[in-house]
Amino acid sequence: MPSVSSPAPRELDLSGCASEPIHTPGAIQPYGLLLVVNPRDLLVTARAIPPSLDDLDDPLDAPIDLAFGGVLRACQGTIAAISTDQSVYLGLFELSAHGLFHGLAHRHGDVLLIELEMSVSGEPASLEELYPTIRQFMLSLEKADSVEELCAMGAAQVSELTGFDRTLVYQFDAAWNGAVIAESRNDVLPSYMDLRFPESDIPAQARELYRKNRIRLIADSTYERVPLVRGPSANGHAPTDLSAATLRSVSPVHLQYMKNMGTGASMSVSLVHDGKLWGLISCHNEAPKQVPYHVRTTCEFIGQILALQIAQKERGAKVEERVSRRAAQMHLLGRMTGDGDFVEALKRDEDHLLALTRATGAAIIRREDCVLLGDCPSEEKVRELAQWISAKKDGGDTYDTDQLTTVWAEAGDIAGVASGLLAISISQLHDSYLIWFRPEVVRTVRWGGDPRKEPTDGTLSPRKSFEIWKETVRGRSIPWDDIDRDAAMELRVAIVDIVLRNAEELAEVNEQLVRTNKELEAFSYSVSHDLRAPFRHIVGYSELLTSSARDRLSETEQRFIDTIVESAKSAGTLVDDLLSFSQLGRSSLGKMNVAMNTLVDDVRMSLDMEHQGREVTWLVENLPTVRVDPAMMRQVWQNLIANALKFTRHARVTEIAIGHLQDEHENVFWIKDNGCGFDMRYVDKLFGVFQRLHHVEDFEGTGIGLANVHRIVTRHGGRVWAEGKPDVGATFYFSLPR
Repeated sequence: MPSVSSPAPRELDLSGCASEPIHTPGAIQPYGLLLVVNPRDLLVTARAIPPSLDDLDDPLDAPIDLAFGGVLRACQGTIAAISTDQSVYLGLFELSAHGLFHGLAHRHGDVLLIELEMSVSGEPASLEELYPTIRQFMLSLEKADSVEELCAMGAAQVSELTGFDRTLVYQFDAAWNGAVIAESRNDVLPSYMDLRFPESDIPAQARELYRKNRIRLIADSTYERVPLVRGPSANGHAPTDLSAATLRSVSPVHLQYMKNMGTGASMSVSLVHDGKLWGLISCHNEAPKQVPYHVRTTCEFIGQILALQIAQKERGAKVEERVSRRAAQMHLLGRMTGDGDFVEALKRDEDHLLALTRATGAAIIRREDCVLLGDCPSEEKVRELAQWISAKKDGGDTYDTDQLTTVWAEAGDIAGVASGLLAISISQLHDSYLIWFRPEVVRTVRWGGDPRKEPTDGTLSPRKSFEIWKETVRGRSIPWDDIDRDAAMELRVAIVDIVLRNAEELAEVNEQLVRTNKELEAFSYSVSHDLRAPFRHIVGYSELLTSSARDRLSETEQRFIDTIVESAKSAGTLVDDLLSFSQLGRSSLGKMNVAMNTLVDDVRMSLDMEHQGREVTWLVENLPTVRVDPAMMRQVWQNLIANALKFTRHARVTEIAIGHLQDEHENVFWIKDNGCGFDMRYVDKLFGVFQRLHHVEDFEGTGIGLANVHRIVTRHGGRVWAEGKPDVGATFYFSLPR
């Protein structure tokens, strides 16, 4: 006995709507009949025949060429040759007294579907009759300047062909909510123009069917479904997939949706490009309406043309936008390439930096620096945001959101300038970012009914109301798109390239400097070491000459010898200082904990012996214990204290103070005197080798002492600087990292 493949619909439950197997409904609509055929032996394994055609012979388990008196015998070869996922129009067939039927065949997997669809009185005899309409439509599309204009033309053309009361073009967004962007209608049904509909109205499995089957007609929303009946040979088989069938029965959920909407018939044409469902041409009629096959085919063709034109327009707009962004990027690259610091380059080209991502503000966070450009949150807030991004991005190079207040609660007070955020990491070692901001855009969204409402009585009740429901959207910016993200990533690659290239060049220069410094140190050590003996000889032999021939030397000759001795001793001192300077670069650091007060007191005591008879007022603060090389640090204090004593010798009362400052990064030590001071215009010369700011006749010295201080401190990872004023005094500072 034949069996019905699916039971009659139960009381409907919305909770299962999204997972309903709508591709295997087990029934068809009643404006035609369906045969399921085994492609190997062409036997009919199942059939769905409406009551209006029940006087036809039952073809179950019979060869296809014998069905309905053999009307399909002439196209048996065509049916047998259909390949998988192919649909073929078989022509017009007359079924006894029931009139003409359009024949269609579909191969889906291991099943052949044969449909015989009732013709409509007065319908076009062939597609050729409709070709002038198609041709005129294609010509008119060339005049369209925008996607919206294209869609308006498509809606008008389909409306004219089909005579539906309302024809819409419905576009999906990234979250699969739909928006009506074009409409053509009479006064029978209300306008849905500019309304939005939630993703749940067309769930995922329905969208997939729209993508695969480009056209679908529901001729009467009150139809009685015709069950698919199987023969004995098909018992136990899986439900038949009717995705390709034009007559496929639709979900009862959708039929109820149509009734709530006030429509007796509907037709949809899928707009698909690049394999993705872009939108729909959706047609509605208040009364039931069957659309002839050739008219539907023409509408499907128009939908394909429209989808291609939309894709072309969108690609063209994207190309123009990318060209514009690339121009901005070229300006930025030009500046960064010509500048040693890319941050400074970006600061000087704020307009192009913001234009790159269509942002209104930008922030650059690099280590301790925070640069704000355009409309931005405060520096404190940007630094908090950078820390949040560092934890949020999970190792990725980019992060973006158009609703920052939703994902970061602390953003509530900055929504006006930073509801949208696009961030790129610009360092492979540090938490450094370039962040673009977009402001909040408060807008009103017009929904076709309240999308939040859910059924309360436990039975199916898809949208009962389609009256306009307005929602005010806050806390969101204009969304970032792929062009924005690509532009940001290209800039990131450029920045990383420039930073890496600069690092490589700097490393090469440093390597050359290290090599040159080693050569210079070796040279100076060799020269100074070899010069010590000749100068000692000059001094020694001059003193011998003076002692052995003192009685025979004139006063002038004795002065000449004294000058030779003095110059040789001075040169010897200079060589000793130069040798000490070169040894500082060659010797290794032996760090240990050193009490700075003990070191300073020791140096003071040794120098007091050289300056006996001078009254010096000392003010020494309590200094910390630091980890340094004690011998080298003694040399630092030796030079600084000796200089303070030397340059205060003409002061009426000598005052020298030594103190200390501290922050979270370093210890800073200073020594201040009330001596002759110096002009700050020449401060850069103070710590150079052989650089002197005073005449040797006024103050002795070789000009190497402060150079030694600089070298020792920098080898410890610190820095040196000074402040001074002529005839007032000077203060010298050096820092050591904590």
